[in-house]
Amino acid sequence: MKAIILAAGHGSRLLPLTLTTPKCLVQVGGRAILDHQLDAVADAGFEGAVIVGGYRIEQVAAHLAARVSDLPTELVFNPFWSAANSIGSVWASRAYLEAPFALMNGDTLFDAAILRAALADRGVDPGSGVKLVIELLVTPGLDDMLVEANGDAVVAVGKHLVGHQATDRSLGLIVSTGGGAYAEALRAVIGEEDGIHAYHHAVVRRVAETVGVRAVRVAGDVRWQEIDRPEDIALWQHDHVGPAGGTSGS
Repeated sequence: MKAIILAAGHGSRLLPLTLTTPKCLVQVGGRAILDHQLDAVADAGFEGAVIVGGYRIEQVAAHLAARVSDLPTELVFNPFWSAANSIGSVWASRAYLEAPFALMNGDTLFDAAILRAALADRGVDPGSGVKLVIELLVTPGLDDMLVEANGDAVVAVGKHLVGHQATDRSLGLIVSTGGGAYAEALRAVIGEEDGIHAYHHAVVRRVAETVGVRAVRVAGDVRWQEIDRPEDIALWQHDHVGPAGGTSGS
């Protein structure tokens, strides 16, 4: 099982922090977002990580080269990072999508327990073997990727669920236990008109509508945080020095 970390974007909402620094190297609690992610990936027992870079990728390469860790890492370039949406980074990593993987956004911090929970039952998944990690929706946030789930089945996912009732929010963590379902759906979605501007969750939606996607809900005592704005950095730091409890998405 490898982690695929989508870290190609500019992160304009974090300006001026990203004026000369890629978003994944922005400091949170004195450490780069990418280091938080790679440490959680290692703690969860992954065999390695693939990082998809774009904006100022030379800095990401230098950071990985200087990093001291037993976790093997590979850096892949997304040449379409400034023109395509997040699906472009998934396309750049397509060579890794037939084997087991866990795909995550490069701006989201997870407690390692979330990654371990996502992988815990990977040998018993029915159907496509594709899972989406979700959290019960209490108050919708501005940037939420909404999900309708029926039991442990994902029904629909998207920024706007027309004709569907949002029950959860996505953590942006997608797990595949292997096989071609996710890769086939990626080829179909990116090949559609304006497909390069799709969010990569559109791939999950297509798998859900065909062979099915399993929903995995995180427990209430684990924490995660999407780092979109400077205030998100403060939220993560507060959560990790304050009392335990409560997850936070943006």
